Amino acid sequence: MSNTKVYIVLSILFIIVDSSVGSTVFNVVNLGAKPDGKSDSTQSFVKAWGAACGSVASATIYVPSGRYLIKNVEFKGPCKNTDITFRIDGSLVAPSDYNVIGDLENWISFQWVTGVSIYGGTLDGRGIALWACKLANKKCPSGATSLSFTNSKDIVINGLKSLNSQMFHIVINGCENVNMQKLMITASGNSPNTDGIHVQLSTGVTIMNSGIKTGDDCISIGPGTRNLWIEHVACGPGHGISIGSLAKDLDEQGVQNVTVKTIVFTGTQNGMRIKAWGRPSNGFVKGVLFQHAIMKNVQNPLVIDQNYCPRNEGCPEQVSGIKISEVAYEDIQGTSATQVAVKFDCSTKNPCKQIKLENVKLTYQNQPAVSSCTNADGSVHGVVEPAGCF
Repeated sequence: MSNTKVYIVLSILFIIVDSSVGSTVFNVVNLGAKPDGKSDSTQSFVKAWGAACGSVASATIYVPSGRYLIKNVEFKGPCKNTDITFRIDGSLVAPSDYNVIGDLENWISFQWVTGVSIYGGTLDGRGIALWACKLANKKCPSGATSLSFTNSKDIVINGLKSLNSQMFHIVINGCENVNMQKLMITASGNSPNTDGIHVQLSTGVTIMNSGIKTGDDCISIGPGTRNLWIEHVACGPGHGISIGSLAKDLDEQGVQNVTVKTIVFTGTQNGMRIKAWGRPSNGFVKGVLFQHAIMKNVQNPLVIDQNYCPRNEGCPEQVSGIKISEVAYEDIQGTSATQVAVKFDCSTKNPCKQIKLENVKLTYQNQPAVSSCTNADGSVHGVVEPAGCF
């Protein structure tokens, strides 16, 4: 039996399975996609999206096993349909030449969609060659985000693997009600700007039961993020889970109601971090709970940095306008790779307020670590080591 016939049979079986819920299935192989990793299958995915988006009934786009070469593609709404599911058994593969998509912002993007779900599958961004170009300080494209959702709502991403993204792996921008679970995100520890998940200008985002290994933040939280829930995440290598960087702009939306709990950080540069540039801004951080974390040889376990300036290049050397308040650290245990395990460096103009440390135990080389606080006010509850410095 030929490969084509095998995929046709799979498609028919899939339709039978989904027919009970009234979903129309569009198999990308039947629309011309080749699972050989070499043939350009972009237009087959575009056709499948057009059909699903134009359908008045629930629709499923099915990607059988195999590797599918995809160039940059935009799945745009609004659609007639608010129930579109991608079921992916195979891998979507970026072009081997990073220049093909490297000057574009996104590789695979969704815009103005409602009710889109992605189950399973692998995104292979093939970013290794671009990282090498950047690390050699050559003239290179900035790189593309592997998967982005913009101005969308009621989104599910479940069981997806993202490998070797050129830049960010997943970006959630201007969205509402996004549920991400069972993700596996992987890039080299020295890969530049490969944030695992970046969330900004969004509300009602959940990230759970996932493993993230990158060369930058495992999860980065940008301005305008509200009602974010992160739970059961393994982070490392990477730069930790970061709110910021903030204060890039004067008129900047705040970050509010963020919960980060049951996290394991292994060998990361930072653990739980809030970072803001030292420049004027109307932004703020308020109502953050960091809870139940284990630090394994983390360089900077707990950090608030309002004088953020990586590599000390182009530092604004002003006072940060970001107002930080109501930040709680509860049940944080483990080891620091540096002696200063808790460092709160806040703004002289806007000191950090209502910072709470409760049941924190961080050690350095089997000895008590130390803490450092500048312009920070807060309280200590239970046993806290290193001792609070408010």
